[in-house]
Amino acid sequence: MTISITELAGQLRGLLPQDGKVFPLHEPSIGTAEKEHVLACLDSTFVSSVGAYVDRFEEELKALCQLPHAVATVNGTSALHLCLLAVGVGRDDEVMVPSLSFVATSNAVAYTGATPHFVDCEAESLGVCPDKLKSYLADFDKDEKGNCVNRETGRVVRALVVMHTFGYIGKMEQLKKICREAGLKLIEDAAESLGSRRDGHPAGYWGDCSALSFNGNKIITTGGGGAVVCRDDEMASSLRHLSTTAKVPHPWKYEHDAVGFNFRMPNLNAALGVAQLERLSDFLNRKTGLHQKYVEAFNETAEVEILSPKTGQRANHWLNAMILHGSLSDRRDDVLEAFHALGILARPVWEPCHQLEMYKNSPSMDLTLTEDLAGRIINLPSSPALLF
Repeated sequence: MTISITELAGQLRGLLPQDGKVFPLHEPSIGTAEKEHVLACLDSTFVSSVGAYVDRFEEELKALCQLPHAVATVNGTSALHLCLLAVGVGRDDEVMVPSLSFVATSNAVAYTGATPHFVDCEAESLGVCPDKLKSYLADFDKDEKGNCVNRETGRVVRALVVMHTFGYIGKMEQLKKICREAGLKLIEDAAESLGSRRDGHPAGYWGDCSALSFNGNKIITTGGGGAVVCRDDEMASSLRHLSTTAKVPHPWKYEHDAVGFNFRMPNLNAALGVAQLERLSDFLNRKTGLHQKYVEAFNETAEVEILSPKTGQRANHWLNAMILHGSLSDRRDDVLEAFHALGILARPVWEPCHQLEMYKNSPSMDLTLTEDLAGRIINLPSSPALLF
């Protein structure tokens, strides 16, 4: 059946709790355990970057991601910055990144002095399209060291960053193979995908290293925070060293052997994170239930599609994505205006990064699907407490 914008907004409002006046996109769920852990951290006086909660949070992240190393950081962007440095990205390199991503993915590349090189997405997961990437890389060269080289710019393409959009993991086995053949390092921007799995593996499993985020709007929060997870012992040691201003261990001397960063997560934030991890399973169940409610509500509406996981995927449903079709395809802003008039604080997907002022001259492949989807995606309220 077809549906008007007014009818669509009314249908969505009827699905949400009737006692609510405003429905944010994604608000944290804070309970008694969070308060207890934070108060215990305050009582300990270890509120900065050293403390038992940081150690415990890292240990639990390692177990969850099934990887031997985790380094907690102040936010997801700093984690991604460290990932890029860890795989050797530097000035005058290029790094392939999805244009359909939050700007932090591209910004982290720019922090290193490298240039983002934008690649297109696929419809199934909204992640990097392996078929288009493989075809595109066929026109790149390799130098005597086996590095991938952009013929047009002469710059080495050092890595591919894959972002797991809204908690959906893309075709990682294919992308990993493409990177291996092209001589690219693989980084997972897993900021949105804690708790997601594909083919039996958790987010972060495929990359040379991977970045997580625990911002206030993520599936679990530390207020502000992130982490890098990886397999390699030497890489993990370097990441930890760089994140602590490259300070050489000594009982009293302040000696530093590199330009490092003050990127370590405070113990106070980790205390909140430990409590949130205890509730992750419940959050996943609640968000799966909310996603199913959205699917059931709109499954007979031709103009609306709710992004859903395909075979082999278990998404964390961080944000539920409504994709507009047909007569609504070019009316995204009208739909958003109708939603907001009813207190439904839905949001469009990010402006494609290649269209932002500071990146408009960056190299890119054909980005037809990114540009098409960017005008048709709306993120719906996705807080874990909704409908329960």
